[in-house]
Amino acid sequence: MSKKVKQNGYFGSLRYPGISTFVANVSGPWKVFTFTTYFALNRMFYIIGIVISFFLCLLLLGKKNKTAADYILSFWLCWIGAHLGFYYLFLSEKIFEFIALLGLAIPMPLVHPPLLYLYTAALCRGQLPKRWWWHFVPVLACYLYLSPFILLPAERKIWIFQNKGAGYEGFMLLINIAINVSGVAYTVLSYRLLQKHRRVIADMFSSQEKVNLLWLKNLIYGLAVIWIAVLAGYDPAIYGAAVLFVLFIGYFGIRQVGIFTSQPALEMVQSSYDPPEPSSSGGESDRAPLPAFLEKTDPEATSSDRKKYEKSGLTLEAAELLHRRLQDLMATQQLFRESELSLTDLAERLDTHPNYLSQIVNEKEGKNFYDYINSMRVEAFLKMTADPKSRQFTLLALALDCGFNSKSAFNRYFKKATGQAPSEYLKLD
Repeated sequence: MSKKVKQNGYFGSLRYPGISTFVANVSGPWKVFTFTTYFALNRMFYIIGIVISFFLCLLLLGKKNKTAADYILSFWLCWIGAHLGFYYLFLSEKIFEFIALLGLAIPMPLVHPPLLYLYTAALCRGQLPKRWWWHFVPVLACYLYLSPFILLPAERKIWIFQNKGAGYEGFMLLINIAINVSGVAYTVLSYRLLQKHRRVIADMFSSQEKVNLLWLKNLIYGLAVIWIAVLAGYDPAIYGAAVLFVLFIGYFGIRQVGIFTSQPALEMVQSSYDPPEPSSSGGESDRAPLPAFLEKTDPEATSSDRKKYEKSGLTLEAAELLHRRLQDLMATQQLFRESELSLTDLAERLDTHPNYLSQIVNEKEGKNFYDYINSMRVEAFLKMTADPKSRQFTLLALALDCGFNSKSAFNRYFKKATGQAPSEYLKLD
């Protein structure tokens, strides 16, 4: 195989790196040593990344109680392993020993952005969105377009590589643009999903540390940096970051448990992402008028509540009764002391649908579920600190007894509620 073919990579346009720039400023005997060492370390690094990708894929497939997100992540890790494998073959120039594989890796980068989005969606929604498959139509179209090239004789493939993708220049320009645009677009869409997720879990969970997907948000920030490297066209940084990405997402992905596991929770979260169709009765709602106290709330919040509950079957009388039952239950049993209390758990205790309970908390209490429960926890904490008998306990012990599940969660919400840290507030008090 000629040296020219080996340097052209993906038709010379998907930017498999040359090494000359790395050693250009090195001279003498150190140049040979640096060149050899660089190649050896690179190959070892990518081999490790490939092995870990497939290993984590198998671990995920062996995970108990797998969710849709787990299946997506296992496929994604397998795809990353295969993509790194192609890159290793090009870097080591072994790809030219397997001419039949030439061209197969060209559309592979187009798969990663939609997989990020679908993985995020599966975690945030509890299941895949409808018509998820259309996200992969561009990839399928690319492989269909390349199928004549893939089936070409080896000599013809080599000639195309020698001539920098002769006959495919327009396609290569288009696919490079598609890779860059889809990477940025899907990263933004995934970030917006996580922002929506924060609002959804605030209506469903009293403790958010295990369900806030903060690690995935940080991962998306890291992917944004990788896409900057993609735009800059610096492949060593791209594929090196991909290996680190595998370690990060594999570790947290395996640890991540399902967020919306019960059927009522799934129904509720789906209604948050897929609002019901407008009523066919000319826009008139069949629900009772909203309570008069909403007239005193913020106009934007009122409008949001009206839209959210416009198809609710909860009558005004039933809403008042459910609200009184909620108040009695929280006063007598103090369920807010349960650190993992969720909306669906509380709805089950009240023998009602979570949507109705969420409506009561939002409209009657003027809060989301997270603020409703944690405000009672703060109130209980302040009552306990005012009792001389509680002085033998630390503030953290009292906070845990009130339902907070960690020091950080307690400090964060206490400061949100009072504007001060617990120790500062109690000193002033």
